[in-house]
Amino acid sequence: MSQAADPFTPAGAQHRLVDVPGGRIHLVEQGTGPLVLLVHGFPELWYSWRHQLPALAEAGYRAVAIDVRGYGRSSVPDAVEAYRIGAHVEDNVAVVRALGEETAVIVGHDWGSTIAADSALLRPDVFSAVGLLGVPYAPRGGMRPSDAFAMIGGDEEFYVRYFQEPGRAESEIEPDVRAWLTGFYATLSADTMPESGEAGVFFVPKGGKLSDRFVKDRPSWLSDDELDFCVGEFERTGFTGALNRYRSMDQDWEDLAEWDGAPITQPSLFVAGRLDASIAWLASAIEAFPTTLPGLVSSHLVEGCGHWVQQERPEEVNRLLTTWLRSLNA
Repeated sequence: MSQAADPFTPAGAQHRLVDVPGGRIHLVEQGTGPLVLLVHGFPELWYSWRHQLPALAEAGYRAVAIDVRGYGRSSVPDAVEAYRIGAHVEDNVAVVRALGEETAVIVGHDWGSTIAADSALLRPDVFSAVGLLGVPYAPRGGMRPSDAFAMIGGDEEFYVRYFQEPGRAESEIEPDVRAWLTGFYATLSADTMPESGEAGVFFVPKGGKLSDRFVKDRPSWLSDDELDFCVGEFERTGFTGALNRYRSMDQDWEDLAEWDGAPITQPSLFVAGRLDASIAWLASAIEAFPTTLPGLVSSHLVEGCGHWVQQERPEEVNRLLTTWLRSLNA
């Protein structure tokens, strides 16, 4: 275990590499007490939880934020198949075991929310509770994802379908990682999103690029130095590993056939920004919570907040997380 390796690491936090079946997972941990595993989304890093690590540690928890496989200092397998949901669940279980624990609470944001939900679904023996940020739980069901995405958008292309074509998004992003990340973060942030709302960013104009609708301003929650850290990590790793999560969705659908429509019964939490377009196009998933999340403790929409909820409104999210965590032991 190494001490904090750079000025971006919260004081008192430590970096660590642990072995998992598919290679290694890099994590940053802080505090002692019950384990809380934090799983980021796209296009993020362990660093997305920089505000939560010290807050959870102070509240009496062992907070651990990972670089999901394909990101940061974790392994970046070549094969698309290496990014199917079961591999991520195995990673999370292996991290818990490597830390000498038997169980953990798991919390995820964006894609990390889906990974956290499926970790709780597939391994309820390990993950005793689940917190979902930004993206609600939607059980496996309906048609194959790629078929469903092909029906969305009319003359324009839904962003997931755009991301699923190997090499296509990389050719847009990687020539100028800083500009692309800035635009993607800003367009989904409450203080910089277009006046018409952020929904348009989910669709690619015919013959265009996803970034054609990005705004250019840097959001207020992200400093130049913080952006530098994120840009540096993605310039080193590229984006293929991160994008392969989108390219594995049909395989996930096949792998989860046994759990079609299955609820998550552990105690759960949902938090999203009121201005996050995900809660609009996934509204039916939220409405289904009484059936799909029967253990839901509380659900919150943070006013004036966009997609990056734990970074845009860290103090409020920290309060919601710690209140929920304490309720688990009440």
